[in-house]
Amino acid sequence: MYRYDEFDQQAVDERVAQFRGQVGRRLKGELTEDQFKPLRLMNGLYLQLHAYMLRVAIPYGTLSPRQMRMLAHVARKYDKGYGHFTTRQNIQYNWPRLVDTPDILADLATVEMHGIQTSGNCIRNVTSDPFAGVAAGEVEDPRPWCEIIRQWSSFHPEFSYLPRKFKIAVTGSEHDRAAIKLHDIGIRVVRNAAGETGFEFWIGGGMGRTPIIAKKIRDFVPKADLLDYATACLRVYNELGRRDNIYKARIKILVHEMGLEKYSALVDEEFARSQGTVKLPDAEIARIQAYFAPPAYETLPATSTAFEARRFEDKGFRTFVRTNVHAHKVPGYAIVSVSLKAPGVAPGDASADQMDAVADIAERYSLDELRVTHEQNLVLPNVKLDDLYTVWKQLSAAGLGSANIGLISDIICCPGLDYCDLANARSIPIADELQQRFADLERQYAIGSLKIKMSGCINACGHHHVGHIGILGVDKHGKELYQLQLGGSGAEDASIGQITGAGFPPERIVGAVETVIETYLSLRHGDAETFLDCYRRVGLAPFKAALYEAR
Repeated sequence: MYRYDEFDQQAVDERVAQFRGQVGRRLKGELTEDQFKPLRLMNGLYLQLHAYMLRVAIPYGTLSPRQMRMLAHVARKYDKGYGHFTTRQNIQYNWPRLVDTPDILADLATVEMHGIQTSGNCIRNVTSDPFAGVAAGEVEDPRPWCEIIRQWSSFHPEFSYLPRKFKIAVTGSEHDRAAIKLHDIGIRVVRNAAGETGFEFWIGGGMGRTPIIAKKIRDFVPKADLLDYATACLRVYNELGRRDNIYKARIKILVHEMGLEKYSALVDEEFARSQGTVKLPDAEIARIQAYFAPPAYETLPATSTAFEARRFEDKGFRTFVRTNVHAHKVPGYAIVSVSLKAPGVAPGDASADQMDAVADIAERYSLDELRVTHEQNLVLPNVKLDDLYTVWKQLSAAGLGSANIGLISDIICCPGLDYCDLANARSIPIADELQQRFADLERQYAIGSLKIKMSGCINACGHHHVGHIGILGVDKHGKELYQLQLGGSGAEDASIGQITGAGFPPERIVGAVETVIETYLSLRHGDAETFLDCYRRVGLAPFKAALYEAR
């Protein structure tokens, strides 16, 4: 994985020193909150409902055990003993004291971490496929390209004050685990007819108040032109994007109102005018790619007798393998998903002790590497088949052995009204009630692949628009209501869910989800038909009838 050079480290250290002075001035009353706000946001520090919240970047979701231990240290020393992993492959701390924030950032800087570009109208943390570099069938590891984009975008003078925040995701696989079609720019590594690798560009995706699926703007951009073409896309947006209305300032609105054809023509004009300005030299590409060279895999058989024996003997391990273990491109290895969705715990939360435990496991059993997913889970990308049983036992001992990846209890959920001052409704208690209602694993397996995604407000931090079942908390006349949406997807078949109708009060929303599930089970064609496939076949009408006819 990437390691800072002296320029990276100097930039981060200087930013920490600068912020320490700004915090000191705020504490002395030399800066008002209005004056301090843009300064703190540049360092990922928000003022939430009850306290400050610090958001720390995890570029393209890749972590070393050393970095994870530092995240645990911050949670233990400066917060309430836990952190919250988000849908942007970041981590948030919900209870830091303002006076401590410079020390937190200084500690993070010792392991090449920071809060820069986790807020503000700039290019945010670049996200990627959590299986990048290890997924079978991948065209190419997308993380070197993410790192190139990160270096290019950090402190970019032209794009530090865009009309609105700007999010980029990159994947190297046909199966989209990075939700690229829900980003301002989505990039997929592809191979053209001549066998050359380059990039497919998608533009103008996003959720929030106006959810829109991105549109493909170019089939193939050569590697050397990656930054030139991205610059052209951003320049058109920076010039023409609206700054008079925060709700219409995202690039998705510009592309929608202008039309893809006109927007694309303007991008092509800008690209032709500026092509070569930030052209990537082959030597620089090779330099960055060298940081992401595959680890020292052992030559192993494709199957493991010890693994198969343990899977046969231990039902708990067998269920874990069924949901949480995935195919690796190297024989004898597996990818392990670590669920942060245990009952009674807010989705995405991990305690300091759990972070330390996962760091230890990654160091010993995953070739010194961890990943964070946009679905608020963790990944051990390089586990030997022979070690899977031991890894599962150690995860289980740490309270991280839930065998529910991709099932109904693997819920994406924002912090909601328990923490966020933008929220209209609580999310965490509803997620907990859903997990309790569907806790039985056999029932979860019977339901099959199903993604519930929930947000406490229209900003959609919980990605509710693209949940197979989406839940949006709203405020109606001072009361919390929950709106149901069905049929969304954030994968390569991306779609926006349809609203079922009137919202449900807190005491009825979980029952409404159960009604949706029972309706699906009665309609599906055999056990193999997933919820999403069934919904797309039969449409909204039977679900709406079941939800509202008896009201």
